[in-house]
Amino acid sequence: MTSSKKYIGMDVHKESISIAVMNATGKMVMECVLETKASMILQFIDGLRGDVQVTFEEGTWAAWLYDLLKPHVSAVVVCNPRKNALLKDGSKSDRIDARKLAELLRGNHLKPVYHGEHGLRTLKELARSYLTITKDVTRVMNRLKGVVSQLGHSVWRQRSVCATSPFGMAG
Repeated sequence: MTSSKKYIGMDVHKESISIAVMNATGKMVMECVLETKASMILQFIDGLRGDVQVTFEEGTWAAWLYDLLKPHVSAVVVCNPRKNALLKDGSKSDRIDARKLAELLRGNHLKPVYHGEHGLRTLKELARSYLTITKDVTRVMNRLKGVVSQLGHSVWRQRSVCATSPFGMAG
């Protein structure tokens, strides 16, 4: 009896995904290129039978693809592209990278990157956005102070932004 395990390597890009499917014995059973659309990807995955495991490298599309595939396969491994030595060797193309990822997944040689619960990721994104906005506001306020100071006006005698506005509201 042959094992029905399938190892899928995906080389993901904005417009397309190169896919390589390897069986448990290491034989490449399928290769294709799909459009980077949820419906196309799920249609492909749903057409496979058996224990399906998927891997792709961390990147712009990793969180979206992880959330999309997780309910449909037995395992999703998002791997660290800097730790995959085999991918650095030899020729480089999307097709070859997908094959090498499938091979590394089959041999359990990948260094995974944590992709946990959606709620935790959302919280991290919110915290990152808050920090970015805070830095942006500080930069803009400092720039405004500089412009107003160059015009010879005093700026913000008190902590309140409205105390002496550069737009003539008070002060």
